[in-house]
Amino acid sequence: MDGLYGELRTRTIDGIGGLVLVITQDFETGEGLMAAYANKEALKRTMETGYAHYYSTSRGEIWFKGETSGNKQLVKEVWADCDGDALLYRIEQEGRKAACHEGYKSCFYRKLRDGELKIAKKRIFDPNDVYL
Repeated sequence: MDGLYGELRTRTIDGIGGLVLVITQDFETGEGLMAAYANKEALKRTMETGYAHYYSTSRGEIWFKGETSGNKQLVKEVWADCDGDALLYRIEQEGRKAACHEGYKSCFYRKLRDGELKIAKKRIFDPNDVYL
């Protein structure tokens, strides 16, 4: 694990150092699902369990994706970009097949149209039913 983390160029985001950007992509379709950050411990937990763990800059803690919602992400492949400052997790989405805490399959559910962001995807679940 230290080998992977040691090869990465980490960033300071919101005053928190040691973070790397993680882009999550559907393994089967290639659809972009979400973007988040990971620190050394989140990467370690991801590698140990096979399920995506991230670092929440707003909460200041590691989170296991799907712990509350059941929408877990089984990591099938991990890729690094050429600069070593971003990772790509190719995942199989479990649960309701929704990566977004707003209830959509992808966090990228809004599309720019006529200079405005418009909802362009169907909501899979109501977040109020999941996150109490």
